[in-house]
Amino acid sequence: MEAQNTRHTNPMIVVAVVALMSFMGILTETSMNVTFPALMKEFHVPLNTVQWVTAGYLLMAALVMLTSAYMKRRFTNRQLFTAAAILFSSGDLICGLATNFWVLLAGRLIQAGCVGLCTPLMVNIILDVVPQHKLGTYIGMANLIILIAPALGPTFGGAVVAFNSWRMIFWSTLPVALVLMLLGMKVIKQYAPTDQHYAFDWTRFLLLGLALVSLIVGLNALGEMQLGTFVGLLIVSIGLTILFVKRSHTATKALFSLQVFKQPAFLYSFLPYIMLQFANVGINFLLPNYVQDVFQATSLVGGLILLPGSLFNGFGQPLYGWLLDRFGGKVPLYTGDILFTLALVGLMCWGPQLGVVGITIAYLIFAIGRSMAFGNSVAYGLKHIDKEFQNDANALYNTGQQVTGAIGTTVLALLMGSVKRPGYTHAQNVSAGSQLAFILLVIFGCVIFVFFHHLVNLKNLPEDKGVDL
Repeated sequence: MEAQNTRHTNPMIVVAVVALMSFMGILTETSMNVTFPALMKEFHVPLNTVQWVTAGYLLMAALVMLTSAYMKRRFTNRQLFTAAAILFSSGDLICGLATNFWVLLAGRLIQAGCVGLCTPLMVNIILDVVPQHKLGTYIGMANLIILIAPALGPTFGGAVVAFNSWRMIFWSTLPVALVLMLLGMKVIKQYAPTDQHYAFDWTRFLLLGLALVSLIVGLNALGEMQLGTFVGLLIVSIGLTILFVKRSHTATKALFSLQVFKQPAFLYSFLPYIMLQFANVGINFLLPNYVQDVFQATSLVGGLILLPGSLFNGFGQPLYGWLLDRFGGKVPLYTGDILFTLALVGLMCWGPQLGVVGITIAYLIFAIGRSMAFGNSVAYGLKHIDKEFQNDANALYNTGQQVTGAIGTTVLALLMGSVKRPGYTHAQNVSAGSQLAFILLVIFGCVIFVFFHHLVNLKNLPEDKGVDL
């Protein structure tokens, strides 16, 4: 297929439409977290079953993201966006009409395809049409739209459940999705040729997909203290991953290329990226529970301590991207990691003395630093990865952040509850366990600084190959 001219299309409009569709998927995902009690009551299922509404959604999104490098080369942007919109709308209908839990879960798994397709598509379109020196700003603007969803989701879901039924989460988003689909079909163009004969490697996809499923199910088992199940599934996951790597050496069909790991710019940006995501998702679980257990705060206060940081996390994205474009990698990456680490050092050393207000301020500093480093690690990496590997890198960035996010919650939850000293109160045990989690994240901050140092000092980086709009 011949690529279309990009000069008559405002790229920010196209990126915004795709990002808004991804926003809808993330909004419904985070909204469902507060509906668990209602779902348990209506469908008569336990918590460890109903949590698959979220866990299954994230896992399915990760599996779809694995295919994004292939999808980009095989299908047009408009085809991918339309498929994502249809999956979201179909999921809305199935979930809204669900008569039992398993129908609801099926609808959520179908709906996960929207985020799995749209999030990588958004970045791939940016890579197609935006020159290198503007990548940070555009990725920041796209992240602004997507990162507002996690901040709004719990409030939106809670309000819907309080004043109506959880089903209205799906009925209220359906018209918006249909409007976005019609708009996307009009404005989204093709900026690079596709290959209609690009064959998909189902064997490697199934090997890696089963490895990820085994890992996530095993981590859930570990969270329920089923150590034998965890060890067994971890061994299965490692074995499947080894088979995947061996198969990749002789593969002739498409999934994504492991050669991208030989790109230093990818390796030194990917590892900090997934470590920052591990910390972010884990700390978002830990701190609300920390203030409730240690300071006897209410659940409302537990949620509100994250609000200032979440707002800076989302609305600061364009500024953080501009800093990268204006000053290069050192300013936002070093500054972000230093703020991230200092906030965690404060929590590690003085957590019980900080009180609710102090925890809120510490999280605000953490969120500013983390978001400044998080989005820019991807933007800087993509700026300096060879063009032929950018789609493969994008697939791995997106899949990696989904998987490590799930791992972060499980690991920090285990550390938080790991201290059970007989002479301690429950609050003291939680505080001591949480301190272990903070120590781990401080170590992450130091390791990330080393990776960033290597990243910003790489030599012989590729030249700008973006399109001059």
